[in-house]
Amino acid sequence: MRELVFALEYEPGCNKVADTLATHPARIRSLSLHATTERLWRVDHATGTPDALTDIEDAFLTADYYADCLATEDCGATQSTEVLDHTDDTLVLYSYWERTPTCSSVPHIAREHLGDGLLFDTRHESRHYTWRIIHSGNGDVATFFAELDDAVGDCAHMEMLRTADTSVSTHGADDEASELSPEQEAALRAAVEHGYYQSPRAIDVGELAEHLDVPRSTLTYRLRRAEEHLAKQHVSRERIADGPSTPV
Repeated sequence: MRELVFALEYEPGCNKVADTLATHPARIRSLSLHATTERLWRVDHATGTPDALTDIEDAFLTADYYADCLATEDCGATQSTEVLDHTDDTLVLYSYWERTPTCSSVPHIAREHLGDGLLFDTRHESRHYTWRIIHSGNGDVATFFAELDDAVGDCAHMEMLRTADTSVSTHGADDEASELSPEQEAALRAAVEHGYYQSPRAIDVGELAEHLDVPRSTLTYRLRRAEEHLAKQHVSRERIADGPSTPV
């Protein structure tokens, strides 16, 4: 089996859910996602402040077309969303979508080029929509990305994070790659070289983003993911060094 991980960074106005998340410190994770040739259904788990969850629910329920549809305008698809649970800090949503010939989505393009039996995991933070796809490895990844790039057009920037052999039984949804992506490593290296981590900082994130010629939100996302990866690696090494406790 192969693991394919990439991110879409939506431009303002292109995706109502991304626009909503860009204004709130919130996260949406897929609990389940399935697609056939003509349909898609999924369950998503959102966490955040009460105001964030209210706005996320509104975005799902009132969007002109299904949030995963890559069409740039209403494509006439039939979609519905139901709220399964809504508390002060948790929102669970079920969405069902029947596509039309003009509709497209990441899962449907993946099925066409990577084959059946795919497993999907998604994470949506701010304007960054990260996809993790487990596939057989027999499909055409290059053609998949070419068609996906055409489908998103100017609405989103696509960034490859990793592709590697994987074992579904040993990888959880929160597992990180054994190495940083090239973009994350470049962002982290530039941050160190330009004094972003000095105290006081020699450069702020906006200035660093301008120097690297990337959007501020993109740089912030890459640094946050790199920092999370390194922190988890550090804690993991500490656990290994400590070793298991020996009963007395």
